[in-house]
Amino acid sequence: MNMGIIFILFIVLLIVGTNIYANLGICSLLYCLTNGFTPLTVIQRITMAANSFPLLAAPFFIIMGNIMNTSGVTKRMFNFANVLVGHMPGGLGHANIVASVLFAGMSGTAVADAAGLGTIEIKAMRDAGFDDDFSCAVTGASSTIGPIIPPSLPMVLYAVLAEASVGRLFMGGLLPGVLMAGTLMIMVFCYAKRRAYPRAPRPTKKILWQAFKDAFWALMAPVLLFGGIVSGVFTPTEAAVFAAFYSLILGLFVYKEFSIKDLPRIILATVETNGVVLALVMTAVMFGWSLSVANVPQILASGIMSVSNHPVVILLLINAFLLFVGMFMEANAAIMILTPIFIPLMHALGVSPTQFGIMMILNLMIGLLTPPVGIVLYVVSNVAKVSFERVTKATAPFLIPLITVLLLITLIPGITTWIPNLLFGPEL
Repeated sequence: MNMGIIFILFIVLLIVGTNIYANLGICSLLYCLTNGFTPLTVIQRITMAANSFPLLAAPFFIIMGNIMNTSGVTKRMFNFANVLVGHMPGGLGHANIVASVLFAGMSGTAVADAAGLGTIEIKAMRDAGFDDDFSCAVTGASSTIGPIIPPSLPMVLYAVLAEASVGRLFMGGLLPGVLMAGTLMIMVFCYAKRRAYPRAPRPTKKILWQAFKDAFWALMAPVLLFGGIVSGVFTPTEAAVFAAFYSLILGLFVYKEFSIKDLPRIILATVETNGVVLALVMTAVMFGWSLSVANVPQILASGIMSVSNHPVVILLLINAFLLFVGMFMEANAAIMILTPIFIPLMHALGVSPTQFGIMMILNLMIGLLTPPVGIVLYVVSNVAKVSFERVTKATAPFLIPLITVLLLITLIPGITTWIPNLLFGPEL
């Protein structure tokens, strides 16, 4: 059966609301069975997709984020961030962004950031006199930092599909994450000056020290993760196991805001989330294999190369395409579908898989802030009890700094490759 017919079927199933993993599975199965492949081949391809050591990191990072969200870590993180930068013009707006940077080192997902930290941040900003539109916009925009600064679930999924190094991707996200925070803070500063937003008094050394002490063990989580990976004590997958165990100890014995009775509920939520992720991975790998058999990556590469053979021009075209896709498709699903298509082209162009991976993930994170899907917009709207339309309109200007960073990492590969090359040597 022609792959064009399969694509039409895929779009039809997407429009009628079929689950994305069911859609991928149906299309892959139909293509294989109508092109001479046996059912056993299909089963082998699907089951082999789950046989991945890096993929083991996913459930442990998910359970870590769930535990951190219910053990008082988010509250301490935000308080420390507020003491640290709350004295700047637009204080709580800056604290919102810094808290997202700190929380990114533990949660790894934008939705967890928006839902977990968002509740605390929006209430604090309301109480301090910030308008709802600005509070929602900063909360939504800053949550996109979560999957860029490691650990990151989207990076793990991309690495599995692209056969790239999880460690290199993790380290490659550090500078882009810092740039995102910096550009968003410049945006907050401009708003604060124009609208005369409040700021806290400059903290004394005693207050700063007390806030640091309260958040110390939470702040140690990303430090231990990075240190362990960089020093070679454990792999990124093993780091996920350590992080989950560390968060459990923190919640039970250090902050004591987490009860063992909460564990079954959190494990169940983790299993449900990971089940969806695993189903997506297995069917997406099968779909990617079907695409490769049908020579779709080669056809796509030829089509793009006919427009231009300059890597920068091609990356800019792909950016525009990914921004469009992100408006309609959930980020993890888009990573699953598009990575097998674009990776052969990146290899042909000599583009680093690390650079492209972070570029792709940032594109799709921006998609979380754009309608009609805009998952983070819906989460923030729900948390703040503000209409989706108001949140969308308020967040739109904050896309400017995020797109600026996207262009920077597209045009300057060293932003994403310098730290990984420093730590692990040149990429082969």
